[in-house]
Amino acid sequence: MKLTVFWQRMRAHFGEAYADSFSRDHVMSELGGRTVRQALDDGWEAKDVWRAVCAAVDVPASRR
Repeated sequence: MKLTVFWQRMRAHFGEAYADSFSRDHVMSELGGRTVRQALDDGWEAKDVWRAVCAAVDVPASRR
């Protein structure tokens, strides 16, 4: 998954402003105690981060 697609999906699910806030502030156990931004900066694949977000916040299957 390209990073642009990842961010499109984040914005589609959370909305423009909250997607950025969530990615910076929400520490996720699914990402080893990292935020979305930290996981991406640490080299995690965008598709793996998206899967973790989906699992953590119950993203509907139609948006996965």
